Amino acid sequence: MSTTADPLAALGALPGVADSVDSVRKAVDRVYGHRVMRRRSNEITSEAALRGARGSAALSGADWALEEVRRRTDFSGDGEERTVGAALRLTAEAGQLLSIWRQSPLRVLARLHLVAAADSAEGAGRPRLAGEPVDEPLIELPVPDADEVAGRLEGLSQLIIAGSAAPALVTAAVVHGELASLRPFGSYNGLVARAAERIVLVGSGLDPKSVCPAEAGYGELGRAAYVAALDGYASGRPEGMAAWIAHCGKAVELGVRESTAVCEALQRGAA
Repeated sequence: MSTTADPLAALGALPGVADSVDSVRKAVDRVYGHRVMRRRSNEITSEAALRGARGSAALSGADWALEEVRRRTDFSGDGEERTVGAALRLTAEAGQLLSIWRQSPLRVLARLHLVAAADSAEGAGRPRLAGEPVDEPLIELPVPDADEVAGRLEGLSQLIIAGSAAPALVTAAVVHGELASLRPFGSYNGLVARAAERIVLVGSGLDPKSVCPAEAGYGELGRAAYVAALDGYASGRPEGMAAWIAHCGKAVELGVRESTAVCEALQRGAA
């Protein structure tokens, strides 16, 4: 990452990033301008949360049909049930943490992991210590050691607290990319990273009603594309980081498409 006073803004100046930012802004404006949003935004928000949780869980290995996620009430089993349950809990919790994020992002991340792990995992709610394993099989990057994790988390926290002139998409993509590549916790890092991105997108004012579920977009783009883009971010090369930001932007646009479809369905039902 750049060593300028505002490294996030420097990323926003990378080739192609401005086009991604502009495309996302136009897409978000379109769905917010839909006539159904003016009357039934709470319904759109609820449906976006469900679809976002489903997409995030799919990237973490639990690729369930949307109606199965909607129908199921018990997520106490092992494996995929726990993953889907964690994704749903995180989606609900993220909206409660907006006011804390800008003052104490590390506290928010700890809370997100505690919610995802449902207090059941050893080390829940704190970054992993030296020698502790990471259960994140679908992210194949080399795992940074605990000292590197601590240093980079602190650096990320300082960036968030200091604020930036960078567009919301850039900040959200960096938060997501750092957490997914660092894997600071022993488990559920992908889910936490995507929930943190959601907090940035909502808290920045880009998507204040949380109706543009990027997580659904990532699920639609698929794991292979996600892993390839994350590899580019982790490389630290400008072109790789720009490609990651573009991937995040495309996911937001696909999330917009999901909610636009929901708006259209509600409009037809009311006709």
